[in-house]
Parts: sequence; C-alpha cells; structure tokens
Amino acid sequence: MTASENIRVSLCVIAFNEQENIGDLFADITKQTYDHAKTEIVLVDSGSEDDTRKMMSEFKRDSDFASVKILDNPLKIQAGGWNTAITNASGELIIRVDAHARIPEDFVQENVNCIDSGEDVCGGRRINVIKGDSVGKKILLMAENSMFGSGVATYRNSDKKQYVKTVAHACYKQEVFRKCGLFNTGLLRSEDNEMHYRIRKNGYKICMSDKIHSRYLTRASLKGMLKQKWGNGKWIGITAVRKTPSVFSLYHYVPAVFAVAAFVCFALFCASFAPDIPAWTRVPFVAGVALYLIADLVLTVKSCKDYKEPRGLFALPLLFPLLHFAYGLGTVYGIMISPFVKTDGDNKK
Repeated sequence: MTASENIRVSLCVIAFNEQENIGDLFADITKQTYDHAKTEIVLVDSGSEDDTRKMMSEFKRDSDFASVKILDNPLKIQAGGWNTAITNASGELIIRVDAHARIPEDFVQENVNCIDSGEDVCGGRRINVIKGDSVGKKILLMAENSMFGSGVATYRNSDKKQYVKTVAHACYKQEVFRKCGLFNTGLLRSEDNEMHYRIRKNGYKICMSDKIHSRYLTRASLKGMLKQKWGNGKWIGITAVRKTPSVFSLYHYVPAVFAVAAFVCFALFCASFAPDIPAWTRVPFVAGVALYLIADLVLTVKSCKDYKEPRGLFALPLLFPLLHFAYGLGTVYGIMISPFVKTDGDNKK
C-alpha cells in the first residue's frame, strides 16, 4: 500500500435547493475509485425547501463510505457552509465540490495523488456543461465557454499543469486552514478568490493539475445567466475595495472598464452634436464600437465553428455584450456601494 492510499479524505458538498442536480453528483461520488473506507462525505444543507435534505439522508443510508455527515448551515451562504464543513471534517485533505457539479470516478484519487506529490492546494480544469439540448441552451453554453463571454481564467481554458491564483473544486491540506483561517462570511460571493489570495499570501502555492477535471452546470436561462454575471461583478467590486484589488486578476476588471468607457464615449458622441463641440469627440465612440463589433463577430464565428452551430451567428453577437454589461455594471455598482457593505465576517479556524 502506498502512502497516498493511507490519506484520509473529507469530500464536502454545500447545497441549497439542489434536488434537480445533487442526485447526479451523489452517483459520481459513489463511483469514486479512491478507497471508500478512507473517505468521509460531509454534506451541508443551507435550509433547502425541496427534497435536497431527504436525498442527503437517502445517500447516507445507502453509502459504504467511512462516514457521511449531514450538517446545517444557519448562515445560508456559501462561505458559512464551507466553514461548517471544514470545522467538522476529520480528513487530512478537504475537497470542496459544488452541488451542481459532476466529477469523474478518479477525481478524488487524482487530487490525493497531486497533494501526495508535494502540493498543499490543488485542482484542475472545470468544464462548463448545461442540462438540455435545445438550441437556446446550446447557445448559452457557447457563450459561457467562450473566452469572450466568460473570461480567461486558467481553470476554464487550460489543461496544462501550472501554478495559478485560483482554482475550482479545490483540494486543501487541513493545515492550510489552520494557518490561513476559514472563508470570510462577510462575502456573499468571491469568497473563494479571497480565500485563495490569503493562501498565496501565506506562502502556499495553488497547483492546477492536468490530471484533474470536473464539470459545472451553467445557468440554463438567459435571465439566470445575466443575474449570475451581475452578482459576480458586484461582489468583485465590493471585495476589491473592502479587501484589496490583488484578490483578483486583471481580467476581472475588464468588463467594468468596458462599461464605463462605453458610457463615456457615448456621452461624448451625443455632446458632439451640440454647438461649439468639436466633431472629433465622436471618434472614440465610433472607433470603440467598430473595434468591439469586430471582436464580437470574429469570436462569434469561432464559437459557432467550434460547436458546429451556425444559428449562434444570430444570437451570440447580442448575447456577448449583454453579458459584458451585466458583469461590468455589476462591478461598478459593487464599487459604489462598497463603503456601506460589511465584509468582515468570521474567518478564524
């Protein structure tokens, strides 16, 4: 038996009203090839009003893992749920997986292998998928998977092993939380970015392994996707001001710069028609629109070619700017309201 086969693992899942998705994740967890006798499952319910809690109990009843813990998250937010899981986990390694994720059968084993090779925190590429095969849902997935539509985060776009600033569905040594503290419960979103920033500041590296993969169920409606982008942008703005801009990479701020620049240039364009205002003030708006449209159309064609879905040619050129404005204006709004938002939650181990 190798050293990695003796490592005790706590696989943690936080859920709120996830009855539509969590059954699939439970099936994936059951198929894990890593020794079930060395694995505990920590399930945290954030006050679900559907059958999520019932499904957790059924999973516990039928499982053959070392233990299955079902806990409550009274704060009903992600950070509070993860902190509940971490403080109740007994494993040497803690793996967090979203309730609307899917994992391959070697997911736990590959995380253990990566940590056993000398890493302290690891993860892998997260691939976006969507439930349903309608044209509309396929186009939403195309937008989410495009670098133009959803950013250039390494864990979204690369299979290369490397050290990164953040990673999805991460695996941590317990000692990392003892030294760095827990997730900040003052952050309703971006809590993982802020946690990973503190981890890096404390001298740990975050390894993205080419052996680790997971899938993430993206929003299946335009309304849901725009709401998500707005919320993500909002909390980037709040966290950047109340904590430090260094929590995020430069690309997180691009949509906000785009939104502000678009409005400024449009205002100049409108003002240029007033008396005594030089006509050259129209140039920034016209040039900006032209450059954006070129990028919009080129990357739309690329997405349609990659997915072999020509109907995206009609929708993506409109969908991309909607996503950009939702995210960017959310960030601007978050910056504006940040002085009035309390972000000093409990993050002590």
